Amino acid sequence: MVNPNVAGKKYPETDIYLVGRGKIREFANAVFSTSPLNPDVFASQAAGFSDVIAPPTFPVVIQERSLSAVLNDPEADIDFSRVVHGDQRFISVRPIVAGDELTSVLTVASVKSLGAHSMVTFNTEIFDANRDLVCTA
Repeated sequence: MVNPNVAGKKYPETDIYLVGRGKIREFANAVFSTSPLNPDVFASQAAGFSDVIAPPTFPVVIQERSLSAVLNDPEADIDFSRVVHGDQRFISVRPIVAGDELTSVLTVASVKSLGAHSMVTFNTEIFDANRDLVCTA
């Protein structure tokens, strides 16, 4: 059972993640994206972007870095072998573009007991190098 006392706990900001073209292209292939803006620099530039843009679900890559902090926190007491992923949402402020330098901050939004199990909701804010919010996952 997850420690309910971690509800509201904010974890430290992650190290910078430099978004690369190759990572965007790999992710786009993995999710079967058909958008020409993911692999094609010229198509992305014609659409007004500086470089290729990431698919809308790419922020999960950044969120994963924040999740490792909470999963390794003994106070949280989360047994990852028993985790079931139930829901995921992204609120994007702007697309993620190759060359972005992103960090994230995770907060445990809630911990609900469900019998012998717990449902944990995380809120991860993703920021660019200017500290502007890019996405909330």
